[in-house]
Amino acid sequence: MHKDRVAHIGKLAACIFALITTSVMANEQAQQQYNYSNEEAIVFETMDGIQTNAFSGYITVPENRSNQQSRNIKVHYVRFPATANKTGSPIVYLSGGPGGSGIDTAKYPNFRFPLFMALREHGDVIALDQRGTGLSKDTPTCRSDQYTPMNQVQSIDDTIALYKLAANQCHAFWQSKGIDLLGYNTVESAQDLNELRQHLKAEKITLWGISYGSHLAFAAMKLFPERIDKVVIASAEGLNQTVKLPTQTDAYFSRLQDAINTQPEAAKQYPDIKGLIARVHQQLLDKPIKVTLQSKAASGNTLLFQKHHLQILASSMITDPQRYVSVLLKLYKSIDVGNLEILNGLLARGYFDENQISFEAMPLAMDIASGITAERLALVEQQAKTSLLGLMLNFPMPQLNNQLNGLDLGDSFRADPINNIPTLLLSGTLDGRTYLASQYEATSGLSALTKVTIENAGHNLFMSSPKVTQVIKQFLNDQAIKDKTISIDLPDFTK
Repeated sequence: MHKDRVAHIGKLAACIFALITTSVMANEQAQQQYNYSNEEAIVFETMDGIQTNAFSGYITVPENRSNQQSRNIKVHYVRFPATANKTGSPIVYLSGGPGGSGIDTAKYPNFRFPLFMALREHGDVIALDQRGTGLSKDTPTCRSDQYTPMNQVQSIDDTIALYKLAANQCHAFWQSKGIDLLGYNTVESAQDLNELRQHLKAEKITLWGISYGSHLAFAAMKLFPERIDKVVIASAEGLNQTVKLPTQTDAYFSRLQDAINTQPEAAKQYPDIKGLIARVHQQLLDKPIKVTLQSKAASGNTLLFQKHHLQILASSMITDPQRYVSVLLKLYKSIDVGNLEILNGLLARGYFDENQISFEAMPLAMDIASGITAERLALVEQQAKTSLLGLMLNFPMPQLNNQLNGLDLGDSFRADPINNIPTLLLSGTLDGRTYLASQYEATSGLSALTKVTIENAGHNLFMSSPKVTQVIKQFLNDQAIKDKTISIDLPDFTK
């Protein structure tokens, strides 16, 4: 009995050892399968302290594929491994801007990190730092010799002339550093995506982007449609929409008025916001306001606050109604009655402290390269003459259009994509930067398009409702999306 028992225990131990060995080998094989060259395991941590296991990696690509002597650059990413047993194609996040960091987007507190994690149910999720951004940025900031005057009236034409001089100086500066600015365009970035796909040994990739990220996705859809599985885009910017139409901005203010009118107290305070905006702009044209800056960097300096300063502020603050629109409304109303308290408070945050004109290579080059057709430029310039924000929504484009020789990608690039790639478009009705009409125009050639509208949402809509995450997951899982409209609450415009 004792010998039999020992033999039985020995066989049991051998079986357990075999199971453990098989399990370890399987884990090692899985680890090998999911480890790609130039990757290392990391603990990814958000800015508010949430941690998860991930991989940090990079691909090496030519800075300018059209130049045989081009230097190589690194394009970095963070990969969040899929959680499901059966995974779909890798999901590559394309940040907006241009100039935004995909890796930082995943790190920002109370932002999109939960969505990065949720989408791992479908496949690996890649937070990409596009060439010239975040960890992929090896192009120094250029600080030109040009300064805009702080305390004297200057026409917008004079300001544009300074920006053109600065752009030329910066181009020469980057050339002196061995940087080929011609490599910083959306086509080169799209080619990076295909090389990333090959690096990940994937037959296809899924693209997930917002704003300029959708612009990049559209370019990729034209260049290698057979390598794209699905596309999820929000707040879409078409390939000929780097410069927005001024009349569509005016139409946005009309929609904002309609939203304000649903709140009786807000309607009393702001019965005619377009009239208010036009009136304050005229006041600043007639008599600019001299203010004393109170930020740490510029404390004690004076600024002659002019119409174009306020137009620039408004352009940045109308993006999302849930964030700064109510502050912007109060700003216009207070200036209208001669109260500068809100203006001083905003300027204390550092707006307009710096009058030395400086540029980052990637966003400057990307916008000039994407450019604008002659027909659209003529329309934009005509509309800007009477619109509320004029050309400030896109400054310094189209002011710098064709300013740097060789960058413009041409009208063939700016043609909208035409294909049957399954695409989900998420649009906010109160988006103050990319407007519903323009988003539908940009996606009109997509025959497998699903449109979902988020009522009352602005530009940054991914986290506006849990239903947005549900819709994206349904789309990626090839499920029918029945609810094409998601509604969220308006902010209180009186607060």
